[in-house]
Amino acid sequence: MPEKVLLSWSGGKDCALALQELLRGCRFEAASLLTTFVGETDRVVMHGIPRFLVEAQARSLGLPLEAVFLEEKAGNDVYDQVITEVLEKYRKRGFPAIAFGDLYLEDVRRYRESRMSASGMTPLFPLWGKDTKALAERFIGEGWRAIVTCVDTAALDGVFAGRFLDRDFLSSLPPGVDPCGENGEFHTFVFDGPIFREAVAFRPGELSLRDGRFQDLDLLRP
Repeated sequence: MPEKVLLSWSGGKDCALALQELLRGCRFEAASLLTTFVGETDRVVMHGIPRFLVEAQARSLGLPLEAVFLEEKAGNDVYDQVITEVLEKYRKRGFPAIAFGDLYLEDVRRYRESRMSASGMTPLFPLWGKDTKALAERFIGEGWRAIVTCVDTAALDGVFAGRFLDRDFLSSLPPGVDPCGENGEFHTFVFDGPIFREAVAFRPGELSLRDGRFQDLDLLRP
């Protein structure tokens, strides 16, 4: 019988591909999504996706959603404490592992592994080491659909915010920008794909600059 896995879910393309990768195997079963929201805004950290759209994603995927809320200025200590409590709850429910959509950042992986060792859960990285250009092209070729919700203007021009993640987007990226935005250059919202039961309906809103650096796209109800 496949082992139950909790999946760290940001609502973006990497976690969607990680979920698909888990579903393709026989050893693990992605049985629940875990998403961290900023309490003051009710949106996913960095990605800026409103909770009602993440809930719609979960319904379309047929998976329950575990929502965690943190204050915007909460430090790592608070985050670690809250997440540890959530993981303990799932470990007691028979979830031996948690999966992440990380691709190649060693420091991020080491941090996750150190935190997971304390929780007693095994960290999984289904996409680890895969070529990011090939992953981005696979995402598009398989029929996934996503829109760019946040751009770090210190790494990429803000005009890329609000664009759909398609081949034209990839060909327009300047040299040095990771095709999957793994270094934080951009973040996405996935609204349709091969494992979605139906597309998630939404309406693009206005663009705004946050903290003088991050170009954000507001996502609204249709």
